[in-house]
Amino acid sequence: MDCTWDLSVLYRDFQDAQIEKDFETLEGLMAAEEAALKEPKVGDAAFLEERMARQEEISALTEKLGNFAQLTLAADASNEAAQQMDDRLNMLYVKLQLIHSAMVRLVGKTQNLDEMMLRSKALNEVRFCLERMRDEAGHLMDEAAEKWVRRLSLSGGQAFSNLRDKLDATLTVDYRGQQLPLSAVRSMAYDPDETVRKDAYEAEIASYAKIEIPMAAALNGVKGESITLAEATHYPSVLDVSLDQSNMDRATLEAMLQAMKEAMPAFRKYLRKKAQLLGHANGLPFYDLFAPIARPGFKPRTYTIEEARETLVREMSKFQPAMGRFIDRAFENRWIDVYPREGKGGGAFCADLHSLEQSRVLTNFTGSFSDVSTIAHELGHAWHNECMKGLPFALCGAPMPLAETASIFNETMLAHVVRESATPDELFTYIEGDLMECTQVIVDIYSRYLFESAVIEGRKTHTLSVNELKSLMLKAQDDSYGDGLDPEVRHPYMWACKSHYYSPGLAFYNFPYAFGQLFGKGVFAQYLEKGEAFVPTYNQLLRSCGSGMVADVAASVGIDVRSVDFWRKSLKVITDEIDQFIALADA
Repeated sequence: MDCTWDLSVLYRDFQDAQIEKDFETLEGLMAAEEAALKEPKVGDAAFLEERMARQEEISALTEKLGNFAQLTLAADASNEAAQQMDDRLNMLYVKLQLIHSAMVRLVGKTQNLDEMMLRSKALNEVRFCLERMRDEAGHLMDEAAEKWVRRLSLSGGQAFSNLRDKLDATLTVDYRGQQLPLSAVRSMAYDPDETVRKDAYEAEIASYAKIEIPMAAALNGVKGESITLAEATHYPSVLDVSLDQSNMDRATLEAMLQAMKEAMPAFRKYLRKKAQLLGHANGLPFYDLFAPIARPGFKPRTYTIEEARETLVREMSKFQPAMGRFIDRAFENRWIDVYPREGKGGGAFCADLHSLEQSRVLTNFTGSFSDVSTIAHELGHAWHNECMKGLPFALCGAPMPLAETASIFNETMLAHVVRESATPDELFTYIEGDLMECTQVIVDIYSRYLFESAVIEGRKTHTLSVNELKSLMLKAQDDSYGDGLDPEVRHPYMWACKSHYYSPGLAFYNFPYAFGQLFGKGVFAQYLEKGEAFVPTYNQLLRSCGSGMVADVAASVGIDVRSVDFWRKSLKVITDEIDQFIALADA
């Protein structure tokens, strides 16, 4: 089985003549839109319909070109042709932002928009998008300045983000005399040998000294730009920008954060028990957060990628056969880039090729059950994309909190089905693996939220030094992990290795993961209660994620996300697992 992804569905290679033809078509469409929007026909339904149709064409081309460049770079950060193409696209994205702003101004000035949507089938189909544009009209920066601000961002936040990615992908770590990619060394955190985990952690921490200054500069640059743009677009704070981008309100965020904070003592209890099982007396050292543990005499199973494929197809077919067939097709058609290698980015993600009704998944598979679960997670995103096929681009962009629904559902489903036939020894391992991941998505995400809040507050007045960033990170870890972690062995450089902090125009790329984790578990609870009859409701939920505010989409399956009690109930599923884990450990 070929374990690198196939991008030829986009273009043959970077010499493909179709690339230049598509750029020419895209630039022509953009020029036509710029001209049309300079003399907008406010209140004219046919004019607005035409603009929305052209936006769809532009979106299809930018997605195709952008995915080819960015997916190539994700797997090969040193690919110069891909970088040049990505740079060219970044210049066009500035123009696209200006076209979008002109569209927003048009919609904002359309007094009879509701009437137009009632009379026009084409406009009514994208009602939610138009309504959001109308709201967005109040957050546009001064029109005369916007072009220059957007262009400057290429040399500001976007340039700093690109720098960070190159530093991360090209950093080599001196591990036991070998020069290894950072992603490979970080994956050793899951190794069954404690000396490997500890040595890898120490080598990783030491390696950041080579890049800490430019990494800090990049983070300061990105966050400084975020603060400036929040002010320029009339938002009270950077957090308000992120909530608006997420189609989410503060009441929902505050309810979730309150429940998460209440649950921290339970997670610390789990961490202390894991530390005890691994022979640590002062809390869990950071390098053992991902340590695989098993009951005495039991060796956890490892998987080949072929076995992972077989497991996922078999088990997810039990939920709905169509999903099993879909997963098999993803493997068969080389949608997945599987193994870590030099120049390849760490972690995992799923990219939507909406116009082609396909997805692409990047992962760094080493054979653990956690790696199998990661593939299930990313293929959950791919299934979400599948459920949205046929929708206009204007409605297929699920906001970040809801974007994690299908991925977490898949993880939870996989865990549920494998536990049904598990022995006590296997059950212990599965529960610990789930708690390990939940700790990252609840406790570590909470620490990232605290850290980013502190960085943005500090950046308002000064440039934060490397030492200050390290100090803020350690404080955030103390406020979340508490005595669950060994205070002498934490990770002061987590701000350098997490790319989400460096996303220009997308701050607080953390709380949506906690939302997705808990919301996905809540949706899975609905499935357990209603059984097979819930499957069509679930698929429709996924299809509707880009067509409504988060609270409204959640309400469609009977969930009130503004209620602290909902989040407490979702967290109780995890805290009950903690009690079960401790009971099994003590048995």
